[in-house]
Amino acid sequence: QVQLVESGGGLVQTGGSLRLSCVASGHTFTNYAYAAGWFRQAPGKEREFVASISWRAENTYYTDSVKGRFIISRDNAKNTVYLHMNSLEPEDTAVYYCAVRESAYGSTWPNEYDYWGQGTQVTVSS
Repeated sequence: QVQLVESGGGLVQTGGSLRLSCVASGHTFTNYAYAAGWFRQAPGKEREFVASISWRAENTYYTDSVKGRFIISRDNAKNTVYLHMNSLEPEDTAVYYCAVRESAYGSTWPNEYDYWGQGTQVTVSS
């Protein structure tokens, strides 16, 4: 079992930056080959994939709308996954969720993730 807690969300102006963190407890990243991902859900919309990272961080993948602006990273020794968000736009406003998959490699499909955090709100003002 893995418990995930996100933090780092908040209100930021267009063009600003935020860093989201996701701390895992239970099964640790040093002992379990788990990939991680970030998803987001805006009001009235379905949850959508943002980024994923493989267990050893050799593979990362991004949805087109965040390429060049967001960076996903992880520190397995700290059981933490990060999402560095730069050049934020109002369209990035959503609840951001961290997810972990019982596989060394990530996926863009939310159904393929086994554990989810409670989410953190990101609001970008214009």
